[in-house]
Amino acid sequence: MKITVNNEIKIISNSSLHVLLESLLGEKTKGIAIAINQNIIQKNNWSTTSLKEGDAILIIKATQGG
Repeated sequence: MKITVNNEIKIISNSSLHVLLESLLGEKTKGIAIAINQNIIQKNNWSTTSLKEGDAILIIKATQGG
């Protein structure tokens, strides 16, 4: 299945947002937000969200600074 993650095309074999994030980020999921096709996905829904061919996933990492 072909999806886009932060404007990069990825070919994946699974269809779960949780599995994708685990493979990309490992345990480093604190301080991030996820949007699929410009719709924010709440963290408590990550494990039940399925991905589809052509989905555009945006991973936003919170940063500190001033």
